[in-house]
Amino acid sequence: MVETFVQSTDDVVKFLEGQHNLIKDMFDDVLSASSDEARQTAFQDLRNLLAVHETAEEMVVHPRARGEIDGGDDIVDARLKEEHDAKAQLQKLEQMDIGSPEFLVEFKDFQQAVTDHADREEAEEFPALAREVSARDLKRMVDAVRATEAVAPTRPHPGVESAKANFLAGPVASILDRTRDVIAGVFR
Repeated sequence: MVETFVQSTDDVVKFLEGQHNLIKDMFDDVLSASSDEARQTAFQDLRNLLAVHETAEEMVVHPRARGEIDGGDDIVDARLKEEHDAKAQLQKLEQMDIGSPEFLVEFKDFQQAVTDHADREEAEEFPALAREVSARDLKRMVDAVRATEAVAPTRPHPGVESAKANFLAGPVASILDRTRDVIAGVFR
């Protein structure tokens, strides 16, 4: 499992922005890999981080944004649609031959979609949270994000974008995903 630790911070916005930067670097790691095996490892690490990151946002950040910021429902609904689409793209990539030119074309499209999504979160949702939520609660949210990431599924599950859906499907998906990760790691 890829390490999701970014930098010690008491602010969920800074923590998630740090993860966004890490994710952007990991995209570059996939694209610059020197072999198919290295690309596969970098892709799996990226996939794992994206899965746990999005789960934490869906369970901790988006519900708070809905309740705390003006226009929160519209902002969150747009981000959840993007997350659903990204999960579907990621599932498609998982089925492709990582050494094929088609994979790289699809991967670059996926990279752009994820980067655009992160940019919109950082422009619309995160600043509003930083303004409306107390420093104490931003710290609590970091703790909740970390706890969620520690037990979140490590693979994309399109259709599981709400906190409720994550609470219902997440535990089973997480066990299955993490078991698959262990088995796949044995054969690396």
